[in-house]
Amino acid sequence: MNYFTYKEFDSPDMPGSGSLMDETFIEMLNEVREKFGKSIVINIKGLSAKISCTDSFDRYYLIYLLQEIGFQRIAIASDFIYVELNFEESQQVIELLV
Repeated sequence: MNYFTYKEFDSPDMPGSGSLMDETFIEMLNEVREKFGKSIVINIKGLSAKISCTDSFDRYYLIYLLQEIGFQRIAIASDFIYVELNFEESQQVIELLV
């Protein structure tokens, strides 16, 4: 993991829980960060991440990278992009959060 530490994935009520995160999910986020070339702020919950993003150019590029890396469930809001690995739900979806 080049761009994140396990501590960044800790639940606020469970110190050390970042080490329990799904390794594939963390590797995918790490690859997005590497290709994006800018810091990304994340909030983690299980196999999902909320990535802060308020610039339309960055939003476009992040969505492209997320799909290229393999994320198939994406939601877009005005100030963040939400991604998850949930194979029990429909795949290849992009939702608009209003």
